[in-house]
Amino acid sequence: MLRVAFVGALASSFADRVRAHLTVPCDFLHVEEGASSALSDVEVLVTIAFTRAMGAAAPRLRLIQVPGAGLDRIDRAAIPPGVALAAAHGHEGGIAEYVIGAIIALSRDLGRVHTSLRAGRWESQWAWGASPPPVWPELAGRTLGIVGYGRIGQAVARRAHAFHMSVCAIRRDVGHSTGDELTFLGGPASLPDVLRRADYLVITLPLTPETRGLIGPAELGLMKPTAILVNVARAPIVDEDALYAAMESRAALIAGNIRRVARGEPPESMVSSTP
Repeated sequence: MLRVAFVGALASSFADRVRAHLTVPCDFLHVEEGASSALSDVEVLVTIAFTRAMGAAAPRLRLIQVPGAGLDRIDRAAIPPGVALAAAHGHEGGIAEYVIGAIIALSRDLGRVHTSLRAGRWESQWAWGASPPPVWPELAGRTLGIVGYGRIGQAVARRAHAFHMSVCAIRRDVGHSTGDELTFLGGPASLPDVLRRADYLVITLPLTPETRGLIGPAELGLMKPTAILVNVARAPIVDEDALYAAMESRAALIAGNIRRVARGEPPESMVSSTP
C-alpha cells in the first residue's frame, strides 16, 4: 500500500480530492510542518516546502508533489537521487479572473465608492445636487503589460482581449507564443519597453534568483505615474522599499494637484511623457 503524507494545513486540505482520483490503495498521513520524524516510511509527499531534514528522514521517498505552481520553498539540492518533483497547474483561470477584477476595482476606485455608499454618500454623475466625480476610465484601448507569459499570463491576456485591451508580454522563450494575438511580445531584454507602455502591469513570474527584485527603483521609475501594478506572483519579485517610495511619490503628486486646483492653478500632469 502506497503511503502518502500531506504536510501542513494547505496540503491536507486537498486530501479528499486526491483520494477521489486514486485507483491504487493508499494510506494517507497528515503531518505538521517540521515534523520530519514521521516520514520514515512515506513514499509520496504532498507539501509546499521541502528541506534537507525532510529528505534525510524519508529514505523511501519517490515523489514530491507541490499543490501549487511555486517551487521557491523546495530545496532542490536536498531532493534525494531518483525522487521526482512535480508542481500543479489548472488554477490559472481563477487567478486571471482576479487580475481583471482587481484592475476594474482599482481603476474605478470601487473600494472608496463602496465605503462612501455605506456612509450614505452616493458618488455618481447622476446624483441630484452632487458634484460629479471624474468620468470612470474604460479598459478598452488601454495597454496591459504581462511580465511572465506562461499559463497564467496567457489566461490574463485572453480575458484582456475581451475588454479590447492591447497586450504587451514578456517571456523567456518568445518562440512559444509568436502566434498569439499580442501587440508586442519580447524577451527579458524588452522589459523596459513594456514598463513604459503599460497602463496596467501584471506580474506572473515564478520566484527564482534571477527574478528576485526584478522590479526595482529603476523599473518602477520607467512606469507611468498613473499605472496600476497587480502582482499575483511571489512578493519578493517587486522591491518592497522601492514600491513604497513610488507609491509615496504618487500620493504626494496627487496631494500637490489638489492644492494647485484649489488655488485655481492647472494640475501637474500625471501622464508619463516617455514614449
